[in-house]
Amino acid sequence: MELTLIVIVIAGAALAGFVQGLSGFGFGLTAMSLWAWTLEPQLAAALAVFGGLTGQIIAAVSVRRGFNLARLLPFVLGGLAGLPVGIYILPRLDVPLFKGLLGLFLVVMCPLMYFAARLPRIAHGGRAADAVAGAAGGVMGGLGGFTGVVPTLWCTLRGFEKDVQRAVIQNFNLAMLAVTFSSYIATGIVKREMLPLFAIVAPAMLIPSLLGARLYAGISETGFRKVVLGMLTASGVALLAAALPVLAGRWFAGS
Repeated sequence: MELTLIVIVIAGAALAGFVQGLSGFGFGLTAMSLWAWTLEPQLAAALAVFGGLTGQIIAAVSVRRGFNLARLLPFVLGGLAGLPVGIYILPRLDVPLFKGLLGLFLVVMCPLMYFAARLPRIAHGGRAADAVAGAAGGVMGGLGGFTGVVPTLWCTLRGFEKDVQRAVIQNFNLAMLAVTFSSYIATGIVKREMLPLFAIVAPAMLIPSLLGARLYAGISETGFRKVVLGMLTASGVALLAAALPVLAGRWFAGS
């Protein structure tokens, strides 16, 4: 195993572990911002889902913020419906285009929400709208562990309090990532040769994840929203940085 590969995997896992411990989501997005440059897409997706699941298990123990089944259930049911779509698409995915579109969406939407004097509160749609947000999270979870992006944005637009949002996203991610990783194993996306890298990811993210969870406890409601949207924006920039050179090369090659 190359030393450079090990260093990149450790760096991505440590940074992503801290982000997930602080915000309750974002392992896949943060890790992919480093891993997308060097790792093959299916390997990066498997490591991201494994790391995200490990982080959510740690968070379930270290950051307990309640469990409201009635509020959570629409998200989970929607996620379970969307997950097979993402897993089906993954081997057929145009990865640079997906990263570019997702990155553009985050870079445009999150700053608008961040700088708004007052975030819009969406009260209509009910549980059906929550299920749609969960389904989008399920699709993106199947594509590489990005389960929390759309549900987090939706919870922010819903105006959920800090601990309510954390409880929804943390429990939703835990459920989705557990099912995603099991599906990866069942469909052969996880291969035996990946196991040494899994053994690197878990310890590399442990301490940063706990540090992030400890910092979360001292953040205000407003500060938490700013952190979440700021992290999503940074993730969008990283995804664009990874995708644009490839997409530009295609464009120039075809022109």
